[in-house]
Amino acid sequence: MSMDFIEALSEIEREKGISKDILIEALEAALISSYKRNFNTAQNVRVDINRFTGVIKVYARKTVVDEVFDPRLEISVEASRELNPHYQLDDIAEIEVTPRDFGRIAAQTAKQVVTQRIREAERGLIYNAFIDKEEDIVNGIVQRQDVRNLFIDLGKVEAVLPLTELMPTDKFKHGDRVKSFITKVENTTKGPQIFLSRTHPGLLKRLFELEVPEIYDGVVEIRSVAREAGFRSKIAVHSRNDEVDPVGSCVGQKGMRVQMIVTELKGEKIDIVRWSDSVEEYVANALSPSKVLEVIVYEQEKMARVIVPDYQLSLAIGIKGQNARLAAKLTGWKIDIKSETQAEQEYGRPKSAMSTMHQDSVSVD
Repeated sequence: MSMDFIEALSEIEREKGISKDILIEALEAALISSYKRNFNTAQNVRVDINRFTGVIKVYARKTVVDEVFDPRLEISVEASRELNPHYQLDDIAEIEVTPRDFGRIAAQTAKQVVTQRIREAERGLIYNAFIDKEEDIVNGIVQRQDVRNLFIDLGKVEAVLPLTELMPTDKFKHGDRVKSFITKVENTTKGPQIFLSRTHPGLLKRLFELEVPEIYDGVVEIRSVAREAGFRSKIAVHSRNDEVDPVGSCVGQKGMRVQMIVTELKGEKIDIVRWSDSVEEYVANALSPSKVLEVIVYEQEKMARVIVPDYQLSLAIGIKGQNARLAAKLTGWKIDIKSETQAEQEYGRPKSAMSTMHQDSVSVD
């Protein structure tokens, strides 16, 4: 070792942000193992690297005793005082035992230790960078695929996008750009592991935050999201400013804002509804694009019975019950949908008593 080695460590400290002292301490610990392994000794030793000159010395550490039973670990009082007259019984005496060719071993060990520490530090930096992006959107490039996953290049790290987290409409090949939602970041022994999704409701929420300045600024907030990825989604929005229309803000001029999101999601239909603290109004909005005549709320069961015009029943329920299912997810209420005729027959509610509720929502195909 030499001054050049110390200067190299200082350069690593500047470029990689790894403390020179930490590197030297790690190297000293590694050299103890190397010394014992290469010189087949079980004695206690300490390795010291001079922080200024780079000179390395190895010291055997022995306990000062009256009578020596194991010369590898013990030294007599008389012998210790030949080294240092101040040594007392039970002190630890240090004797330099640096081998003549220890520099070669030290150089090999130093390369391994420094390389490993740099790798660990870079992994730590990557982990810290991405743990802050958990539940956020990232752009990447498809690198490869196996039977279960797509592997996405995010620049400094390769992320995992399980095939189960792809939308049915997603078709990607090598080199394609893909926008995904980070669901989880793990720090493993092999480095940071980042998991992505294209089906998570959070992807839809983040896309709206990117496209709608009012949401990004906090004027309009997303209260709830319900999604069946690749087919249809519902999003409930609320404005903190009475002068700002939350639904209109999300739709944008001529539908440009929401259309950008629909395009990114490969044609997924999106219903944007106004959130309300009135359960009746909220449930009616959530069933967009169907018109609603009346909503009857049963607080104890957390269930809402909804009455719709006869010709709107199939639209309210949706294909395979999708519209009603998403509305229930969005509002958190069980929803039982009846037509006017069914309501009249089952509950004796005359059609004349029913009037269309005001609904505030937009559906985008």
